Amino acid sequence: MKQFLSFLIILLSFPVFGQTTSSNRIYDAGISKELAELRVSQLDKIHYILDFQIPEKKDDPIPAKLTLEVTVLNLDYPLILDFNEKSEKIISVNSNGKFVPIHHEKEHLIIDPESLKKGKNKLEIQFVAGDLSLNRNDDFLYTLLVPDRASTLFPCFDQPDLKANYTLTITAPKDWKVLAGGPLVNQEPQGEFTKHEFGKSDLMSTYLFSFVVGKFETASATDGLPKTLLYRETNPDKVSASIPEIFMLHQQSLDFLEEYTGYKFTFQKLDFATIPIFQYGGMEHVGAIQYREGALFLDQNATDSELLSRAKLIGHETAHMWFGDLVTMKWFNDVWMKEVFAGFMAGKIANPAFPAINHDLLFLTSHYPSAFAEDRTKGTNPIRQELANLKNAGSVYGSIIYDKAPIMMRQLETAMGEEAFRSGIQTYIKTFANGSADWNDLVDILDRETEIDLQKWSDVWVNQSGRPIISAELKLDQNGSIAALSLSQKAEDGSEKVWPQLFDVTLIYEGEQKTFPISMQGKTLEISGVKGMEKPVTILYNSNGLGYGVFPLDLNYLSQQTKIENEVMRGQSYINLLENTLLGNVDPAKSFDVFRSGILTEKNEILAQLLSNQLSTVFWKFLSEKERETQLSTLEEELWQLLQQDLPTNLKKTVFNLFSGIAFNPSGQDRLFKVWAKEIELANLKLNPDNFTNLAMNLAVFGHPDADLILKEERARITNTDKLARFDFLVPALSQNPAVRDSLFVSFREAQNREKEAWVLSACGYIHHPLRQKESLKHIPLALELMEEIQRTGDIFFPKGWVSNTVGQYTSAEADLMVRSFLANHPDYNPVLRNKILQATDNLSRAQKILE
Repeated sequence: MKQFLSFLIILLSFPVFGQTTSSNRIYDAGISKELAELRVSQLDKIHYILDFQIPEKKDDPIPAKLTLEVTVLNLDYPLILDFNEKSEKIISVNSNGKFVPIHHEKEHLIIDPESLKKGKNKLEIQFVAGDLSLNRNDDFLYTLLVPDRASTLFPCFDQPDLKANYTLTITAPKDWKVLAGGPLVNQEPQGEFTKHEFGKSDLMSTYLFSFVVGKFETASATDGLPKTLLYRETNPDKVSASIPEIFMLHQQSLDFLEEYTGYKFTFQKLDFATIPIFQYGGMEHVGAIQYREGALFLDQNATDSELLSRAKLIGHETAHMWFGDLVTMKWFNDVWMKEVFAGFMAGKIANPAFPAINHDLLFLTSHYPSAFAEDRTKGTNPIRQELANLKNAGSVYGSIIYDKAPIMMRQLETAMGEEAFRSGIQTYIKTFANGSADWNDLVDILDRETEIDLQKWSDVWVNQSGRPIISAELKLDQNGSIAALSLSQKAEDGSEKVWPQLFDVTLIYEGEQKTFPISMQGKTLEISGVKGMEKPVTILYNSNGLGYGVFPLDLNYLSQQTKIENEVMRGQSYINLLENTLLGNVDPAKSFDVFRSGILTEKNEILAQLLSNQLSTVFWKFLSEKERETQLSTLEEELWQLLQQDLPTNLKKTVFNLFSGIAFNPSGQDRLFKVWAKEIELANLKLNPDNFTNLAMNLAVFGHPDADLILKEERARITNTDKLARFDFLVPALSQNPAVRDSLFVSFREAQNREKEAWVLSACGYIHHPLRQKESLKHIPLALELMEEIQRTGDIFFPKGWVSNTVGQYTSAEADLMVRSFLANHPDYNPVLRNKILQATDNLSRAQKILE
């Protein structure tokens, strides 16, 4: 009580900061915008000196010490650090040589002005490290502190625009390796432990601070910039095939980025660790990138798409060294900027090494379906979102950032021209290196390179949500020739928004086609140059795949879509067909027939993967149970016969993955079992041990009569301890006993049972699989109830993944009613989480109209 009264006195003793700031907002839980602005005006030259004592047992506490050196520019306010942990974990606080009372309220550690001085200050804080973001396992741990999780580990100023240096010491079991952002300068044996001392790091934001500790193997490379890799992969084929490529791809990325940006790599080192259970593909920690191990370690049978994905992932994380690490967003509402540029650069880095791949097609299929999946929903959001407090920063991540933003950026580069765009980027990097910037800073720079009104352009593309619905009107004269062809656009959400954009329109004739580039700047446009031309067989709108939105569709041409020669045109036609189906313009059965015909004839691996995804979506989401049973017998046989053909390895694997995901009837199960048991070997189908594990799990979900024996034998095949732990975690989700599955799902109420988030999402996918939804429907209320808790304790992608892998898999009216009732009964529900639910259940909502 005494501490609380002291806190109230502090609250009431100091003036309001700025015109809109209130002291209540400054002391809010989390990091409010007002607090962040206050600290930027108050603090300079921040240096965290950290010491962590890592025990061998993962449940033992981690004693830690922070020595904080900071220049305080004024004493108008207390020094407010963020520490999102229990107060009892703070042992002592010493400010400038004197112990001071511990004031820890609303996730903040507060130092009174009386204990500070203007100029250089030194604080010493003894504490127990927080566990929430330490990802502790039996023999390794790793930090993951994005976006506001550094303050769950140690007291700090946890906002992106307060960059600092870090000097780190870690004492860990003697046979454990340690990787951190600064260079390793000394190791000192201490009995059963070793002290690892790291030099002063480069300037970085708190979310980029990291360390990895545990039992890892080590590899190094000295070509170019010296690099070190920590890994746990045990498959010798993957290790020998991957490690040289991993180092080469990082160096290739560095060389390209230095040349493109005109700015040298300035950090002291570029090391990395691969982690089997890592939550994302990668995370761009300064000097110590972390990757999901399976994304980097591939064997000799990896497809071109898998190899390109690895190259792009490495390019993406390396690009962050410039876009995000060197120049950092001021506030997390602009986190999309670092992500869009990293992805944009990754394509420029990796694509030339894969000339056989149609990269325009890959961009189309990689980004548009995912962007539409969120932007078509009632829960969509702008690329640049409002963010009042960093405690909600994790919720801004999603496909709008990762998929719509690249589409927007490609439109911008195309409209400006590549050289003008690049010149602007170089100026941006040079201007804000080692500092922070926001989107408006970049727009101001790019505006100097183009005649386009970028402020107006940005307002609809970046600051507002949604997509346009494009319609067309073709008028013929008395001779049957084209009198006029006009386009119009309207916002799907009914607003007056207009998207300025570029795309092509192609008129298809027998034996030829004519393409017209379109620059649509207003609500309507009449296409010049077509008057007097013969009426075409059909018209393909957005034929180059550059435009964004839903385009007109010729229902009489559906059966010919598979025969469109140009791959991008064909891909755009398939994507546009699904979007029109979801709008209710096309019967799902007709779309299903087109996608089925496509997969049976497609020779392009990228398009085959797109068709596989679309076929699965329509099959599981928009066909009734009776329609699925009717379609399955034919489709299963057609796919099985296709697998007997002499197909390229990559294409055959795509077809097999589709087959293994839908062949749930007895004949399909029998065929899958024989492949898993190695009684049947399909020519040119290269399956690795992970593929066989997934096959065993599919058989269990399909209800194979020998499912328990299959899983038991599959477990005996697994030799990697990390993969064995994952398998054991998932076994209850695969059980033939609904009560066992129920027990596992209910156990996710407890945060400690959700720590392995990727495993949890896989388990939810199996528990709530369409074939098991009659038994699992009762868990929808719990899945929704846990959303707020999951956002609080989980990493950035977990809330959306959770609702997608639970409620998002359903199609029934009962499930839809549960979702609508939940939202209706919680009118004041967190709006960001509400949007995540609406995004994930959009197909569920649409299914009620489509299946009625």
